[in-house]
Amino acid sequence: MATLPRPHAEDYDFSHSLRIDQLDDLLKLQKAAQRITSILDLDELIDTVVHEIVRSFGCVEANIYLHHEDRGEMVLAGVCGCTQCSKGYCIKIGKSGMVGYVAATLQPRYAPDVSKDPYYSPCEEETRSELAIPLQANGRLVGVFTASHPEINAFSPEQFRLLQALCSHISVAIQNARMFREERLAREAMTREANEARAIQQSLLPKSSPYIPGFVVSGLSIPAGAVGGDWYDFIPLEEGRWGLVLADVSGKGTAAALLMSATRGMLRSLAEASCTPAEVLTKLNRLLVEDFPAGRFVTMVYAVLDPRRRTITFANAGHLRPLLITPGASHFLDSEKGLPLGLGFGEFSETELAFPVGSRIVFYSDGITEAEHEDEEYGLQRLQAHMERADASAESLLGDVRSFANSHGLSDDATLILIKG
Repeated sequence: MATLPRPHAEDYDFSHSLRIDQLDDLLKLQKAAQRITSILDLDELIDTVVHEIVRSFGCVEANIYLHHEDRGEMVLAGVCGCTQCSKGYCIKIGKSGMVGYVAATLQPRYAPDVSKDPYYSPCEEETRSELAIPLQANGRLVGVFTASHPEINAFSPEQFRLLQALCSHISVAIQNARMFREERLAREAMTREANEARAIQQSLLPKSSPYIPGFVVSGLSIPAGAVGGDWYDFIPLEEGRWGLVLADVSGKGTAAALLMSATRGMLRSLAEASCTPAEVLTKLNRLLVEDFPAGRFVTMVYAVLDPRRRTITFANAGHLRPLLITPGASHFLDSEKGLPLGLGFGEFSETELAFPVGSRIVFYSDGITEAEHEDEEYGLQRLQAHMERADASAESLLGDVRSFANSHGLSDDATLILIKG
């Protein structure tokens, strides 16, 4: 809070004590300054100021006009006691009354008798004196404060200086409130956009598990942020077969989500052309090498499940090894060839597996295995041990991962497809 102006010698009485009325005004200023500097809501701040002035100084009315730079106008933002104008009323700078004059000159103006002041614009009938003080911050016009009184020459020089001091507090408080409002609106816009992006991304994921006779297929994805680069998909193919895909775009956030969406569309188009997994990844990789920004890539496992033959054929593009669980055993499935998509041209090998009754295959992203707790990762062994349980599911695994990470939360998107035969 700015230092209050020191009283001049003539303001002292008897044993150098402040005059009672000036002391009272100083206390009013101090209390008003304390109140306004603690308010960050712009509308509440301005309303508080004008009502406080009217109440404390016995004014007919008090107003605050804010500077609208784009329009070159002063806009009434706070009003108390005025019956002629309401919030939103505009005044042209330099052309309308004392407010326009003060806004143009950046000089305060006092009309001890409004009937004799050429700049006064009549408002309330009982007004006899009026002052207008510019509100400035960092050398720029913020607004204009006005106060009207029912007595002629109602504002003493001391009161005028006190109100000027108060206006310096008001200017700073308005600037702070404006910055707070702008930051709040920006945060709300970002949150709204993030929620919309999340809803759109979630709509791209399967709405339900596919119905495949003899099999149960489920998937689940939890983004670390509002949106992410992980996704999974179930794609119906000819002759009752299903394409199953789980992928992870490098990076996080909106950029990864955009690349994920583009990759998803390309993959679906290629998969529905009844290509083999290796052919799908080869063609998709060619497209991504040409279109992806430098340094961006996608890891992906793409499989075709044939329920009639009870087989699953998959190709792996640099993704984590799928986990196969058969009655009495489990192991991770290696692939001979398969770089991440988008880095360069290459070949992809295929693996075909018989799918005995009671078997399970798990596709997963590194948000699961790399989830941390006190510098220790969840890891492949915990994943394998959990999925070997008879009651294991996509939900139970991700629940176990989140429990392991505890208060640290997930640092990366966590996605899973579980196929039970």
